[in-house]
Amino acid sequence: MNPTGTYLAIFLGGKESAKMGAWMALPEADRHKREQEGIAAWHAWAEKHKADIVTMGGPLGKTKKVSLTGIEDISNALGAFTVVRAASPEEAAQMFENHPHFAIFPGDSVEVMPLLSIPGA
Repeated sequence: MNPTGTYLAIFLGGKESAKMGAWMALPEADRHKREQEGIAAWHAWAEKHKADIVTMGGPLGKTKKVSLTGIEDISNALGAFTVVRAASPEEAAQMFENHPHFAIFPGDSVEVMPLLSIPGA
């Protein structure tokens, strides 16, 4: 159960993936055209779901990992995030079906998870 009704969507895509390799192999003009199509499609997606978008979020930069051993630079597949509101996990996930992140851009997937209340808060 998700008492907050909010969901975090994480956009994933690896720099070493076959999709990214194919994207980078495109001639620059073709890649630029697809980027423009992708940006337009992403804006259309945001407009369609604007009533349910809590935080549009955005791209994620370089990652610092902090642990008992200290701070280090790492690489991961996290590319961007968005926070949405939905009545169920299925409804939240359905918002991202055929999303431009992977339908046009070379992203791999979008993972959607509930934002839960802090226990005892």
